[in-house]
Amino acid sequence: MAFSADELRVLRRALANALHPAPLPDEDVRDALRLADSVDEAVREAGRMRAFLLDDLVRYRAALPGSLPGYLELLEDALAAGYDPGADDLAALRALRGNPAAARLLDRCQALAEHSVRARLARVSQAGPASPAASRARLLALPGGRAAEEPRPTPPSPTPAERPVPKPSEVFPPRRRPVPPPPPEERVAG
Repeated sequence: MAFSADELRVLRRALANALHPAPLPDEDVRDALRLADSVDEAVREAGRMRAFLLDDLVRYRAALPGSLPGYLELLEDALAAGYDPGADDLAALRALRGNPAAARLLDRCQALAEHSVRARLARVSQAGPASPAASRARLLALPGGRAAEEPRPTPPSPTPAERPVPKPSEVFPPRRRPVPPPPPEERVAG
């Protein structure tokens, strides 16, 4: 991120005020707020650009091997932007290791992936054992725990739009068999 000369002056004044607090003139406050808005917008734009780059990388990876030159270039750009190569990237590069550029990039990606995994493991081991509050929270979710004793909410009665579909026998009652005519001797002449 690069700052203009004016933005650097605003930043210098804000840092000086942070070190030696004093009331700021309104103009300095407005300048600092404008600079903060500009930095926020730059961060959002960097996030959008990163998302676009990663989406593009996925599209190129899906089109391999035909998109090899574009994929390698995009992967190098993503790595330069701090991207940690995933299993899909490593698998794609292993399949393409006949290409010298892909082989070099595979070595680089494997080293980066290994470093990333080691860093995550180190963070987990430094965190130490889980705190009692965290382990208690997990235990509450076990069957028979306190969560089982709490009354469960009853599901609301279905609204007309959510009523279950009736069975055909409920909509169309069974047909009654026709009653046979009475025998001829019971007929009355009239």
